[in-house]
Amino acid sequence: MRNILFVASECYPFIKTGGLADVVGALPKMLNKDQFDVRVVIPKYMCIPWEYRQHFNYVTSFYMDLGYMPNHVYVGIMEYYFEGIHYYFIDNEGYFGGDKPYGEIKWDIEKFTFFSKAALAILPVVGFKPDIIHCHDWQAALVPVFLRTLYKDNGFFWGTKTIITIHNLKFQGIYDIKTFRYLTAFPEYVFTPANMEFNYDANMLKAGIVFSDYVTTVSDTYAGEIQMPYYGEGLDGLMRHKNHSLCGIVNGIDYNVYAPEHDIQIYEHYTPETFDKKVLNKRGLQQELGLPVDDNKFMIAMITRLTDQKGLDLVNYVIERITDEHTQLVVLGTGDEQYENLFRHYQWKYPERVSANIYYSDNRAHKLYAASDAMLMPSRFEPCGLTQLIALRYGSVPIVRETGGLKDTVQPYNWFENSGTGFSFANYNAEEMLNSINYAKTVYFTDRERWKEIAIRGMRMDYSWNNSARRYEELYYRLTPWY
Repeated sequence: MRNILFVASECYPFIKTGGLADVVGALPKMLNKDQFDVRVVIPKYMCIPWEYRQHFNYVTSFYMDLGYMPNHVYVGIMEYYFEGIHYYFIDNEGYFGGDKPYGEIKWDIEKFTFFSKAALAILPVVGFKPDIIHCHDWQAALVPVFLRTLYKDNGFFWGTKTIITIHNLKFQGIYDIKTFRYLTAFPEYVFTPANMEFNYDANMLKAGIVFSDYVTTVSDTYAGEIQMPYYGEGLDGLMRHKNHSLCGIVNGIDYNVYAPEHDIQIYEHYTPETFDKKVLNKRGLQQELGLPVDDNKFMIAMITRLTDQKGLDLVNYVIERITDEHTQLVVLGTGDEQYENLFRHYQWKYPERVSANIYYSDNRAHKLYAASDAMLMPSRFEPCGLTQLIALRYGSVPIVRETGGLKDTVQPYNWFENSGTGFSFANYNAEEMLNSINYAKTVYFTDRERWKEIAIRGMRMDYSWNNSARRYEELYYRLTPWY
């Protein structure tokens, strides 16, 4: 039995701001319970819903030094067994109070430095000795650094290996070296260019990559992309250096949560065999949104953060030509003010063609997956992307840019072979994106049977966690050959 500890800043269903929470929430459940004792440690945020917090059990508490701070800091340990997984919650209301998990960068740097050290400090107390500590993103990236420096002589951690998973290389946890010296008390060699130093500052994610035994990203293509300057965010040289201990494993989705055959949040259940019922979801959502109820409208969905990374600048450039009289564009999400206002403006200008839902609602998202004909994802970069996986599951045909996980999971449609599960374009170019959208419209309006076949092929793809979990298990076996 191998002991695996997941360390992350968020985990569904307790706290979620993005796909990281979905991964940390789903992957531990999919690992073989006969071979792996998997536990998860996250902060005990005050904004975790009371329906979960009321079940947390107090374990113990102690005080821990943090760098050169004059006073020791409180570390409380709460635990909760939920859906077969043992969760630990690190309690410190000074760090984890408030109504959201993230805030001002300097405070987040201190908060997650504390969290990374506390995640190690609690283990001897609770008596769980991990064979592998699996860290996620920059918020947990100092765990391997603490382990290999300040904890290197602690016999409890002998033989413990570390993996860090990069969910999005753009976010790295960068701040000045003086602050990190004060907060960590790391040896001076940690702050050299070969380790944590980055453009005269200190970089948490870089340090985690350097000090970890293995690095994973969330798709095969993204693992290759981040070794190139365009996608490497200044760390491409390091990623090339770590190539021998780097791999991409595409994320999965929970097929119990995203299941059109029994999803209680949609208007009408359907399967690949009863695909014709999907249109009832379009009618229901059109009525709910105040759009014309018309089966022959081509409904394009965008469920996304409204930022440049997601390709919204491309959409802005050609939105007049996307929203023609045969098309309904439904947007769900929040983000940059310019894009929020863009979609509000076009909803005002074309109220029968555009629906701007500038908020996030899980219920509305499920309905939109089930109702839409196509899902538009023209991302500048996309480490994995879960939206296209959910869209495939619901028979909403993805229209994507060929980058990261989008390239790995969406097979471009081929008219002559009648193959493929979606439509794609290669270059980050608005006209190319529009050509792909128009190609999709052409198939939809001229040969509805072909369109149905594309959608059904997507529904029958397996992007559950089954395949991805097996790849993680193989990696865990490889790193612990002494068993």
